[in-house]
Amino acid sequence: MPLSEPRGLYLITPDEDDTARLLARVSPLLETGIAWLQYRNKTANAATRHAQAAALRPLCASAGVAFIVNDDVDLAQAVNADGVHLGEDDGDIAQARAQLGKDAIVGASCYDDLARAERAVAAGASYVAFGAFFPSRSKANTRHATPALLALAAALRVPRVAIGGITPDNVDPLIAAGADLAAVISGVFDAPEPVAAARAYLDRFQKFSQE
Repeated sequence: MPLSEPRGLYLITPDEDDTARLLARVSPLLETGIAWLQYRNKTANAATRHAQAAALRPLCASAGVAFIVNDDVDLAQAVNADGVHLGEDDGDIAQARAQLGKDAIVGASCYDDLARAERAVAAGASYVAFGAFFPSRSKANTRHATPALLALAAALRVPRVAIGGITPDNVDPLIAAGADLAAVISGVFDAPEPVAAARAYLDRFQKFSQE
């Protein structure tokens, strides 16, 4: 799937070792209009991660949602994912680009560091992710980014992703500052009604598109 001009919700899967349950949780969300889905599981073994990624891949393709694998270039290649997302300790951007090809989506975690984002784009990153913008349940002791960083990153001319504690109630300043995508785990998957939660984020992006 081409990068095009993604906008809206970048959904990240929770740690869920029960593959059937993971698919049941994700499937209805793929029909809400989310832009991308990132498969992330920090607790499962390699065989489970492969099985889950391989099962999610066709679901995303059918829904027209780009499928991205967290941290693992080899797994992304093995399941023919649309791309990979790499943190600072997860591998080299240029090597991932070379392995996955020129059309792959290669994302980079840039935390609160514009210089890191500049280096990532120079190495072949398709998008840059900044955060955390707010306290996050999925990552403790994380670095803190400000909306001004999103505005400064416009010069990189790649999609800008905001992550970290984002809710429908606090996302507006990030969209206004230039976030193309809001990356979310618990804000959707821990919500009482995940589908309604996903749509609430999308409504905020729609609001700005209409202004």
